Amino acid sequence: MSQEVLIVPKRDTFGKAAVRDLKKSGMIPAVIYGLNEPPVAIAISPKAVARVIASDAGMNSVMFLQREGTDIKRHVIIKALQRDPITARLRHVDFMRVDMTIKVRVKVPVRLVGTAVGVKSQGGVLDFSHREIEIECLPSIIPAHIDVDVTNLMVGDSIRFEQIALMANVVFTGDVHQVVCALHGKAAEEEVATPVAAAAAEPEVVKKGKKEDKKEDKK
Repeated sequence: MSQEVLIVPKRDTFGKAAVRDLKKSGMIPAVIYGLNEPPVAIAISPKAVARVIASDAGMNSVMFLQREGTDIKRHVIIKALQRDPITARLRHVDFMRVDMTIKVRVKVPVRLVGTAVGVKSQGGVLDFSHREIEIECLPSIIPAHIDVDVTNLMVGDSIRFEQIALMANVVFTGDVHQVVCALHGKAAEEEVATPVAAAAAEPEVVKKGKKEDKKEDKK
């Protein structure tokens, strides 16, 4: 769990002009909400947020936000990010207050471990269907990622969420029957590709037929 303390000023001005002023000072707007308390508008350094996101726990890092000039300090996690659609720079951050004694629901990345036997010996293709899963646990034990061992997968095999062993006191909250990954054979790919290729070839046949018709007309 991250022990980082981010000192943030409260934000009292709003609107486009206020956001421009924040950017000039190297800050972006953000908000803190949750635990049945009123939301509080703050400003924060995008570099500090980027540093947290780049850590092992990423978006699920638990950190302290301390209000500038006060002793008010709260545990929070990043709940949502807004980025510029062109530059991908951070524009706004939503922080959610967390109580370290109350469970939270978060989405955690799924990481495939190993190389499937079916890929090496059968020429299969691994389809990674779900790259994250929603879990529920205490903030202090949120895993950075869920590892899934695919080493023994053969063509035709799959792994569902219910087959994944989780650490104690961590539970899935979604559909446990969903397939995380599956190993398909090349034959299945060829069956899909053949009709597409045939459809693409049909216009050529029609065009050739028209040319032959024109030649017959000239005769």
